[in-house]
Amino acid sequence: MSDFQYTPKAPARSQSAQIFGLSDSATLIARLRAELEAKNALLQEQAAALAHNRKIFEKSSVAARIGLWECGLPDETLKWTDIVYDMFDVPHGTALDRRQIVQCYSEASARELEIRRSRAIETRSGFSMDAEIITPKGTRRWLRLTATVECEHGTPVRIFGMKQDITDEKILLDRTRYLAEFDLMTGLANRSRFQSELSELCDTKTALGAMLLIDLDGFKKVNDTLGHARGDECLKEAATRLHTACRDAELVARVGGDEFAVLLGSHYDIASIERIAGNIVKALCVRVDHGDEVLVLGASVGVALFDGCTPSELFRKADVALYASKAAGRSTFRIFHTDPEIPLR
Repeated sequence: MSDFQYTPKAPARSQSAQIFGLSDSATLIARLRAELEAKNALLQEQAAALAHNRKIFEKSSVAARIGLWECGLPDETLKWTDIVYDMFDVPHGTALDRRQIVQCYSEASARELEIRRSRAIETRSGFSMDAEIITPKGTRRWLRLTATVECEHGTPVRIFGMKQDITDEKILLDRTRYLAEFDLMTGLANRSRFQSELSELCDTKTALGAMLLIDLDGFKKVNDTLGHARGDECLKEAATRLHTACRDAELVARVGGDEFAVLLGSHYDIASIERIAGNIVKALCVRVDHGDEVLVLGASVGVALFDGCTPSELFRKADVALYASKAAGRSTFRIFHTDPEIPLR
């Protein structure tokens, strides 16, 4: 038997089949090319959108004075965006030493920052606070800080956040608070601040010793004779003298046109209170020259000792004592007593 074996050949592809196969390849390549071009167009569109958003963010950051920062842990490697460099008056790109940067914070802000930062790292959380800084150029600014701790496998590796310059906001807030709590003419606390402080001290029960009401004697005549401008000058002078005479008081306030009030702490005994009341009477004796005539300003003082009563009751007692001092001839003081057997003195 012959070893020859017949192996049938595969049928040759027809010319039309070959053309069809080439057509399929061209179609696939065209489709892949179109998909690639579409993906490239999408990537370019996304890159353009990202660049636009970054541009908007940077402009918004400048407008809002917000900068980003991060600090590596535990090596304390500090990084800032340009806005933060500007806040601290440090040239862009300057190598940062956190220990030196912390020295820019006011003592109180630095202390609070370290407490909150340590707690956030310990608890793997974050914090926010307002802090005062003094830049190397001597500029004072207020910053609002936000911080978040980032962890890897439960270990803090980075703390980062934002810093915003809120100096203008702080100035406006302080100005608004000042207008709400202080008398613009004299610089003393106003009636609203006085009432608030009086309520707080009365609630404490042991913080308040006495309240003094002071009324300027002869002020109306000065005002009517010399005019309001000169009268305003007299009020300013009286306020300055009163504040000096009661330098250690809890509060000195202007509570009316020519009426003032003083709150003394509980550490003052009756002898000290009487001495202060007498000093006020002496300090507010002012001579005002008016041609050949001399107008004299004086002060009547009413004192009420705090004995656990309400603010309104304390005010009423001081007011009674004030009118008693006026009835006694003015330019003197009287102390209210609840015991009817003891006269006002």
